[in-house]
Amino acid sequence: MDVDHYNVLGLPSGEEGANLTQKEITKAYREKARDLHPDKRKDDPNAHENFIKLKSSYEILVDEKARKLFDDLLRVKREQQRRFAQQDSKRRKMVSDLEDRERASFAPDPAMKAKEEEERIARKLKEEIARIRAMQVNKGASMGTGSGQEKVGREGNSGVGGHVGVDKERVLKVSWEKIGEGYTAEKLRELFSRFGEVEDIVVNSSKKKGSALVVMATKHAVDAATGSVSGNLDNPLLVVPLKPSVAEFPAAKKEEQSDRLSNLVGAGYQAFEDAVLNKLTKDETRGYVKQPWDMGLFLSVSLLPHAWSNEGKVGISMMGGSGCSFWGWV
Repeated sequence: MDVDHYNVLGLPSGEEGANLTQKEITKAYREKARDLHPDKRKDDPNAHENFIKLKSSYEILVDEKARKLFDDLLRVKREQQRRFAQQDSKRRKMVSDLEDRERASFAPDPAMKAKEEEERIARKLKEEIARIRAMQVNKGASMGTGSGQEKVGREGNSGVGGHVGVDKERVLKVSWEKIGEGYTAEKLRELFSRFGEVEDIVVNSSKKKGSALVVMATKHAVDAATGSVSGNLDNPLLVVPLKPSVAEFPAAKKEEQSDRLSNLVGAGYQAFEDAVLNKLTKDETRGYVKQPWDMGLFLSVSLLPHAWSNEGKVGISMMGGSGCSFWGWV
């Protein structure tokens, strides 16, 4: 046995490690994975290899059958070390001579028997490790031939696509170019966690472009992530909300202008024309303008096509006898 899988995860080995719960093992793995992730150790050439070892040790410890075999192997090792520690050099020599004589006479050798037991358990452990790895390969192949989705989410979550209760306004659509290392679900979770709690991530992979759906816990986190630049500078992320908020603009002012112009037809037209003439007459008495008839001007009978609205005023077009046209606001 070359590797103590408990020590790889930073956990105590021996009898204390055998009493650890699966929840404690998973917690230790997540903390260790954050520290040993290759993205945080770009200068370490062994970062990827160390991360693979960490993941392999975790898979063995969370598998009930493989963990039991590993605990048995550790127990045999401890008993052997304890037995040798209790013997002094003279006794060790006597035991060694006795074992040699027993082996020579084909008598059962306790040390050899213990060694054979150790080798037997080690073989079974290797078989279990091979079985776990084969399951992982088959699982990856089935996901590749299917939808090509990689999912890392909370336990018991069925994903964004199949989760009927997900509020689409809490979902971000993230895309990036398929260059360089790209983005994994773990990397996306790390990036978007600074905006708020990440509930779920679904990564869709294709040959030309990568994309993902990121479910945030709150709409505020979606707004914060949408307005920020995320990802690597050489391959930034395009982040948009899956369901953008639709702003409603009141049309009261437009309706008010339409109502004002609608008064220029029918019975309202005559009253409007009288009001314009009265205003021009008052302006003349104040010395502002002359009467339009003194200037050889007349109000166009077709007033409606030449009327506009501007901030509560109405523009009037007048035609002169010489064919010239004038307009102004009243």
